Amino acid sequence: MPKIKTKASAKKRFSFTGTGKIKRQHAYKSHILTKKSTKRKRNLTYSAVVHNTDIKRVKAMLVV
Repeated sequence: MPKIKTKASAKKRFSFTGTGKIKRQHAYKSHILTKKSTKRKRNLTYSAVVHNTDIKRVKAMLVV
């Protein structure tokens, strides 16, 4: 039986914190930034934690 490959896209987008939670980046920060407020753009810069309902799906992509 061959080994299960990790999804390359997920490998680039998610990382683990020291306590085992999964970090992600916010969307909507790449283009059309002129109409977005400075506060909104600044808050999109910081990373967030993956929601509880998505953890199982993300872990399956990362083959943890």
